[in-house]
Amino acid sequence: MTATPASLVEQLDWPRIEADIAARGCAATGTALFTPTECAALVAMYDRPRHFRSRVVMQRHGFGQGEYQYFAYPLPPKVAAWRSALYERLAPLANAWAAAMGQPADYPAQHDAYLARCHAAGQERPTPLLLRYGEGDYNCLHQDLYGDLQFPLQLTVLLSEPGRDFAGGEFVLTEQRPRMQSRAEVVSLTQGEAVIFAVNQRPMAGTRGSYRVTMRHGVSRVRSGRRHTLGIIFHDAR
Repeated sequence: MTATPASLVEQLDWPRIEADIAARGCAATGTALFTPTECAALVAMYDRPRHFRSRVVMQRHGFGQGEYQYFAYPLPPKVAAWRSALYERLAPLANAWAAAMGQPADYPAQHDAYLARCHAAGQERPTPLLLRYGEGDYNCLHQDLYGDLQFPLQLTVLLSEPGRDFAGGEFVLTEQRPRMQSRAEVVSLTQGEAVIFAVNQRPMAGTRGSYRVTMRHGVSRVRSGRRHTLGIIFHDAR
């Protein structure tokens, strides 16, 4: 029987993933979500405009250097299936974070219901995207917000093979705690593996209860080759 994204999600080491997210605001999945063949198929889509709603050249906007494209609806079936399965596993954690930060803990259990809420609020454009970096390219630290409604976690899947397809281009996450200097986290991934991380703010336990820390993410300079990634964001864009 062929494994589905929903069944593969359940096989991930969630106690370890959730502990890493609580400690550092991010966690590698520890295993590949996409096979090398699936990674190659997604990379090949990049040069087929019919799959996308828009293309962004980063240096034109001060975002860094490189480019990315947002998928159009309907999403590729595998991307859509992973987006739904991961949302459903992460929704309880999102509600726990919301409660800890004094926000409404009302993320629905099903992704379709959450997307309906986004669309009712005018956020109707799909946000999953493919990113392409060449030699010398990088992505400035940023947050993927897109509107008033924001699911607090997202993920990036590395589609290229480190050491063969590219060198450099590490995923970087920074954390800004109140009245403290920023702390950086660098995550190394294998092909097909993903990193799950905080979109904007996350709660951190303190001596007087939880407080909020602000997260940003980016990509360091690619030293050689070409690096492709898939971004899965659970809220849609205005």
